[in-house]
Amino acid sequence: MRTSERHTRPDDARPDLVGARMRRFRTERGLTLRGLAARSGLSIGFLSQVERGVSSIGLTALNSVAAALDRPVAEFFDDGPAPAEEVPPARLPTHFTLSRAASGATEYVSGQQTYRMLSDRGPNLVLEPMLVHIAPGGRRDEAYGHGGEEFAYVVSGELLYEVDGVEHRLFPGDSLHLRSNAPHRLYNDTDEVTTVVSVVTPRLF
Repeated sequence: MRTSERHTRPDDARPDLVGARMRRFRTERGLTLRGLAARSGLSIGFLSQVERGVSSIGLTALNSVAAALDRPVAEFFDDGPAPAEEVPPARLPTHFTLSRAASGATEYVSGQQTYRMLSDRGPNLVLEPMLVHIAPGGRRDEAYGHGGEEFAYVVSGELLYEVDGVEHRLFPGDSLHLRSNAPHRLYNDTDEVTTVVSVVTPRLF
């Protein structure tokens, strides 16, 4: 099965692209920042920083914002994944997907993080596997809890992963698995890119 390909452009890395769309979708629904905060579980201050391009937002937190605004997560980026119609529906199995290394993969960029999707859509599958590249620096995301589970395995670099207010430094080969309702956030405080295999539930796209 061929995976859809998305080529990122230099401007995609700017957090204000996602923030501008968040502001537009929010105002279209007639919501204040307070209203969006109440619906998404994120603070007013953090949402304001994202909308102004001061802070970036991770995909799981963006998923809660998207649900609060009744929008697919992909609409917060310049380009979404290629439509499923590119692959004939009759060829789409319900119980598995197969992604070849030679095929392109959909990528999304939000602030310091680039998410490379590692599997195609499967209607009866619940995991969202991703390869995440986390650039150094940037502002720390707000600690945030939500439904589901998260797993992170560090391939290269170092990752600071905070769970319930306690920081854990992960090195290559280290992994972390948590129920996502515990407030958590991650950050790369080194001067090198960190690469992580991340698996979350529920699916984001």
